Amino acid sequence: MDAQRLKDNFAQVAQQGDAVALFFYSDLFVRNPHLRDMFPIGMSGQRDKLLRALGRIVSQVDDLPRLVPFLQQLGRDHRKFGIVAEHYPHVGASLVRTLKYFSGPDWTPELEQDWGAAYGVLAQVMQEAADEDALSTPPWWEGRVLGVERRRFDLAVIRVEPDRQLSYLPGQSVAVELPSRLRQWRFYSMANAPRPDNTVDFHVRLVDGGGVSPVLVRALQPGDRLRMGAPIGTLVLDEASPRNVLLVAGSTGLAPLKAILEQLAQRAAPPPVRLYFGARTRDALYDLEDLRKRAAELPWLTVVATVSDEAPPPPGGSFAMDVRPGPNGALVQVPAPGSGPHDTDIEYGALPDVLARQGSWHGHDAYVCGPAGMVTSTVEQLVRLGVEHSRIRYETFVDSER
Repeated sequence: MDAQRLKDNFAQVAQQGDAVALFFYSDLFVRNPHLRDMFPIGMSGQRDKLLRALGRIVSQVDDLPRLVPFLQQLGRDHRKFGIVAEHYPHVGASLVRTLKYFSGPDWTPELEQDWGAAYGVLAQVMQEAADEDALSTPPWWEGRVLGVERRRFDLAVIRVEPDRQLSYLPGQSVAVELPSRLRQWRFYSMANAPRPDNTVDFHVRLVDGGGVSPVLVRALQPGDRLRMGAPIGTLVLDEASPRNVLLVAGSTGLAPLKAILEQLAQRAAPPPVRLYFGARTRDALYDLEDLRKRAAELPWLTVVATVSDEAPPPPGGSFAMDVRPGPNGALVQVPAPGSGPHDTDIEYGALPDVLARQGSWHGHDAYVCGPAGMVTSTVEQLVRLGVEHSRIRYETFVDSER
């Protein structure tokens, strides 16, 4: 198998964008109509996921130590769709037909052999991981909603109790499915380290046009039910590292980093930790009060809030004010939400720029999560600021829901 030939071919095919995934799923469903019910009615999000997964697999095809754990997680996670061994050959055949179609005259017998060999390895690793997982783990967990705290009109913190123990590493995510949105699985990170009572918290931001997040944020109520798939993800703490820790979170990318923070707090002697929590506006710093409370209690933790799309308050501590009824009924002025004396410690500017103002980050382990653009620019900045790329772990989410 020629890894570079595979990479070059996929780069050529991927230039056709959404048409690639559209062709693949059309071929798969026409030839195997019984597979259609495993997928959501609307396929746009599924097509995006396919291209991202293929891109990652091909980019790491010659780096098995990194690729195999990813494939194993995919195999375990796909159990929730009802995928079994007999489905893999159908998927592989449609994939090869898709690649052949978009390669045109550049398709060769050698390419077909390479792709067949690569898919054979991929399918074997996924199926073996799924089979092993089935010996001890269900394909999904039933969850009961215990509480929904709506921090803003577009953001909620949700507490869920699984029907059995959900074993995961802080920083990992699970796919969530709602009864009203069958087969529309969306990934959300647990915002806490494992607890004795087995409950988990999710931070969910409403995504315009999303299929699942509007229900979670605006309609979910205590007592409602949902399903959760197997935990996945590599944004996990390097327990063997003695380095100081840098956590960089954008918006609800805070969730997995907060779980890692709780994991660090369980150590007898935690390393110095700096957590940067960024949002576009001050009132979007939805969890800042709790983070400040933790920093006040933990001498090894420093929390820095950043705002990218607002200017600093004017000199002299003048803040936006609201007028509200006072204790005696008279109208009084109070700081508006997201404004006030405690906001004087907020840094202003994009997260990568704020990090650069702090100097070098050499000698740190960095963990980054948030919107894709923010994560990419932050990782690039950290490398410039002295962090080895191998010491940076990161995860992105996109506006179309993860």
